Amino acid sequence: MPLMPWELTRPAGLVLLGLLPPLIVLYLLRVRRERRRVSSIWLFRKATQDLAASRPYRRLVASVPLILESLALVALALSAARPELQTNRLEAPRAVIVVDQSASMGTREGATTRLELARAAVRDVLARLSPGSEVMLLGASREAELVSPFERDRTRLDAALARLEVAEVEGRLGPALALASEQLRQSGGGTLVVITDGAVADAEDLVVPPFPLEVIRVGSHTENTAIVRTDVTRGIDPVSGRDRVEVFALLVHRGERARDVFVTLSQRNVVEPLAARRLRLEPGEHVPVVLGFEPAKTDEGTGLVVTLSPGDALASDDSAGVRVPESGKLPVVLAPRNASPWLRRALAADPDVELFAAELDGLSPEDVPYDALVVVDGACPQALPGAHLLIVNPPEGQCRTVTVGAREDAPVVTSWAESDPRLRFLTFEGVRIARARRLRAESSRAELVRARDAVVIADASSPGRTATIVGFDVGESNWPLTASFVVFVRNVAELARAERAHLVPRAAHTGEPLPLRVPLDATRVVVTPDDGKPIEVPARAGVAVLPAPTRVGFLHASWDGSRAGSTLVPAQLGSAAESNVAPRELPLSGAHGSSTTTGDVGTVRDLSGVLAVIALLLVAADVWWITRGARPARSTLAPGSRVAP
Repeated sequence: MPLMPWELTRPAGLVLLGLLPPLIVLYLLRVRRERRRVSSIWLFRKATQDLAASRPYRRLVASVPLILESLALVALALSAARPELQTNRLEAPRAVIVVDQSASMGTREGATTRLELARAAVRDVLARLSPGSEVMLLGASREAELVSPFERDRTRLDAALARLEVAEVEGRLGPALALASEQLRQSGGGTLVVITDGAVADAEDLVVPPFPLEVIRVGSHTENTAIVRTDVTRGIDPVSGRDRVEVFALLVHRGERARDVFVTLSQRNVVEPLAARRLRLEPGEHVPVVLGFEPAKTDEGTGLVVTLSPGDALASDDSAGVRVPESGKLPVVLAPRNASPWLRRALAADPDVELFAAELDGLSPEDVPYDALVVVDGACPQALPGAHLLIVNPPEGQCRTVTVGAREDAPVVTSWAESDPRLRFLTFEGVRIARARRLRAESSRAELVRARDAVVIADASSPGRTATIVGFDVGESNWPLTASFVVFVRNVAELARAERAHLVPRAAHTGEPLPLRVPLDATRVVVTPDDGKPIEVPARAGVAVLPAPTRVGFLHASWDGSRAGSTLVPAQLGSAAESNVAPRELPLSGAHGSSTTTGDVGTVRDLSGVLAVIALLLVAADVWWITRGARPARSTLAPGSRVAP
């Protein structure tokens, strides 16, 4: 533990102290003579010979120039060694520094950003630590990120600090604090330093760690207007009867004065807007706005951008992307073409269904939309395209995850799973079935409709894909004559429609992974951000999980397989907590806690300039002493004596 509140950051500067011995030697060798008035020099001739034979040095006698020059040399050496005064040193064997790198840290503060202020605060903390202390750097965005493990080398820590970047995501300090506490506990304790602007989503849920804690708050009061929520819909305009896309955006103004803004809707990479509105936002006001346009057929799946102008201190929440949704009608493929007319009528009665007919051998990925509901009557092909399945009256044998058994005559329905969304709002009372095949499902949860000791309707779903097996020909029952049959078919279509809407990429929040529906035979998906390198992710059972984006913009996802294709995935911040960039205190004060601002952290002061000025003043004093006016010489003659020639 150092005993002095200062240290030399460049000890090599002390090499200038090596000039002190030569300076002293020069004063030892220099012959000192005094001017005297004498009556005659005859008696000094013998002394001249003795002086020539004397030693070239003499005893060191303190003199004002020697003292001034020595002090100036010492001050100059200390100045070159860069001494720093430290009045608030952190006396700890190790420290973990958590740096907030969420979206709000990109807020401009004059000519710099809050992240740059955080970097400066980290350097101040490193200077206040004792030499030899171990330091770990953690980044806090949505999750904790290890920037540097425990390290004593300040050069490596500076390099790691330079790699910190703002992630345009909602900030959470909880995971980083938990990781920091665990690392300190495993290493034997230490100090925890948190550098943040306080704009985090989990501020109220933070737990005070059981270690000495210092919170350094960066940033000043800044006004900000943000887009905190967006949504997009597509439907038929009730007035014009035309297809229309409408984009909803919720704006929030955080400031002390009202502000006029323009909200524009434009296509991605297109300058000319599709729609625009001018709004006046009052302080703290939440304002919804709806912008719409009539899309062309080629607009389906393209990107749209909602933009606020003029911009403000935080740019990441001034724009938000959405995607033009597909048509609201669910594609349904019925096979074979001579399938039960009861199925055809029930499907055609749904106004939100686009019905197609195909033969069994025509059910190929090239001909069936990958997000379609496929209805098969009287067969169970091993490989079926589409997103969701309804299989009616399959033959005996294995049908996906259900084993189809022998026929049973006149089964009586005794129970059904009313909680399943496919069986909502219907009843099987009075339904009579002439013949049905026994179904054996994988588990009791997959048994949807039971007839005493047999199962007649079962669930055969797999991850990312719903499948329903009906074990009898609906034409050999009175079920189509009841309302429950139409409700059942409508429920199956509605479930497929809901799953389709859930998996179609509309907008992802930055920092969150996103599931993407792809064709079943796709094995890999390549994801390319607007300004990044491509990333390859695997696809299984028609679903790929895209990595969490860290930048606002669009992700371009493309997949392989027999139906290779691509889609756009918008990524937006959409966080009211992160957009509130006014610095605020965190509830982390406790037994060990202390909270300061960046102005209070400046406890390290460089003394090299002061010492350089002192050295200059000492040199000036030395010059003045040497060049001052000569004093009158003392005379050795008696008063009234004459000097001999």
